[in-house]
Amino acid sequence: MKDFPLPIIGFCAYSGTGKTTLLTRLIPLLKSHGLRLGVVKHAHHSFDLDLQGRENHLLRNAGAEQLLLASRRGITWIEETPEKVEEPRLSELLQALDPSRLDLVLVEGFKREPFPKIELHRPAMGTPLLHLQDSTIIAIASDTPVLSHISGLSRLDLNRPDQIAGFIMDTICHGRSLKNGYGTLLHAL
Repeated sequence: MKDFPLPIIGFCAYSGTGKTTLLTRLIPLLKSHGLRLGVVKHAHHSFDLDLQGRENHLLRNAGAEQLLLASRRGITWIEETPEKVEEPRLSELLQALDPSRLDLVLVEGFKREPFPKIELHRPAMGTPLLHLQDSTIIAIASDTPVLSHISGLSRLDLNRPDQIAGFIMDTICHGRSLKNGYGTLLHAL
């Protein structure tokens, strides 16, 4: 990921914390700053983008290993990977993006991969803090005041997507030409 030419910021948390909900609120805020965003999301379970009986489902069931669906409204690429026994690596997935058409990549999940991340934490869920085991977490967003023993991390309000967007703009995008990468933070990790 050090060779990826764009800034990347991830969101890591335990299931049910609200990663996708936060992203759906952050994306319009970041776009309002003129950013073109790519999103990479990790799914821990199998998923199917096409409905049974539809043309794309029939083509996949007929044996298509790669399927590209295109219309004037969008393009979706599906690749069957039955022989893959490991989860995909973020660096592999980033290769599918076109950096010339993006300014920033938001990543949901991939909490074990080394790239800058914001940890989302809801103490009421009773889950442990991730940053204690991950030095690439640069901030923690919580729905309650963050414990004072958390030093060295920026503290954000999980219920204030505008604050999180501001942090991303200031920390990840500030003072850098997005088209030319952002060097120090990503390459330091």
